[in-house]
Amino acid sequence: MTRVEELRRTRTTGGVGPLLASTGISVTGDGAFLAAAPLLAASLTRNAFEVSTVTAAFYAPWLVAGLPAGALADRWPRRLVMVSADLSRASVLAVLALAVATGHASLPLLLAAILLVGIAQCFFDSSAQAVIPTLVGRDKEALARTNGRYWAIDTVGRSLVGPPLGTATFVLNKFLPFAADAVSFVASALCVSRLPQMSAASEQHQTMTAAIRAGLRHLRETRELRVLAASMATYNFAYNVAFATFVLYATRVLHVAAAGYGLLLATAAVGGMLAGWRAAPLTRNLSYRQVMAIASLAQGLVWLGVTLLPNVYVTGVLLMFLGAASALISVAAGSARSSMTPDHLLGRVVSAFRLFGIGSAALGALTGGATAGAAGLHAPFWISAILLVIAASVTWPWRRDQ
Repeated sequence: MTRVEELRRTRTTGGVGPLLASTGISVTGDGAFLAAAPLLAASLTRNAFEVSTVTAAFYAPWLVAGLPAGALADRWPRRLVMVSADLSRASVLAVLALAVATGHASLPLLLAAILLVGIAQCFFDSSAQAVIPTLVGRDKEALARTNGRYWAIDTVGRSLVGPPLGTATFVLNKFLPFAADAVSFVASALCVSRLPQMSAASEQHQTMTAAIRAGLRHLRETRELRVLAASMATYNFAYNVAFATFVLYATRVLHVAAAGYGLLLATAAVGGMLAGWRAAPLTRNLSYRQVMAIASLAQGLVWLGVTLLPNVYVTGVLLMFLGAASALISVAAGSARSSMTPDHLLGRVVSAFRLFGIGSAALGALTGGATAGAAGLHAPFWISAILLVIAASVTWPWRRDQ
């Protein structure tokens, strides 16, 4: 074992504090943005498919920029990549907020802003996930604890604090949630700048194509990672089939007001926060695949319950379980990547996971919008439930050697 490896094994979650602080700040702004953007879209168009394109736009950048971003995140100093991505997102959102404030907002402008923010996110997320094992080591317990806290904080900001803040400020003035997200990214950049300086992890002599292929080859040749990536892709596709038009289901079927929509989304954060913070003991005796399978099955049952029991209070309780399952899926995938991937490939493997996982979410959102438009707002929930049950059965390690 090298001296660097020895140092990494002795590190604790304390060294990741600035990253966790950055996450808490920026995802709160993101939560406001995620809730306000569909509301802005719904105020610009009544077409269900057009509204669903907003959700798709959040994830589509991974289809075109994910792999190059992961390769460059391995090639460039990761702290610099994260700071630059944060400041880029702040600039784009400031322009969008100005357009909304002056009455020049349009659906194409909103989609363009979401896409640009998403491209910057490809760089940030590839680097952020890659620095975790550098800061805390590769011990399973340490990774589960750190990833659990990371996703618990992400859930609180993105689902508990952010959405109500986004909907409430949207009601006050439509430009406020977008301006708040811009400010949050500036604050996030300041937090990230306090991380220790980290040099590039990979060699500079590889061509971009060769670097991307190396990351994909590692994912393809590592069976557990390959299964988890496929399961994550199916889960994200199914989740977004149901969620893409959930704003329409909530407002038209459950009769939730605009300000109440954010509160409904926030119920998912309660389960996500608790499950994420307790991820280490909850997953200690389970393999990564077992965690993924159980959480996928739970989510399938949630969407089935939402469509069979159209009540706002029942839906709120079910969304709590949805949040818990989502947190554990993220912890399992993140910990598996960190423990099974060498540092110089980690950014690329993270981006490959996101390509198949988050990229499929965009396709799921479009499918959900088209399904809702053709067969009604309940149809996407049935499709999602069926897909998630199938994914759980395929992911579960039925043989002992799995």
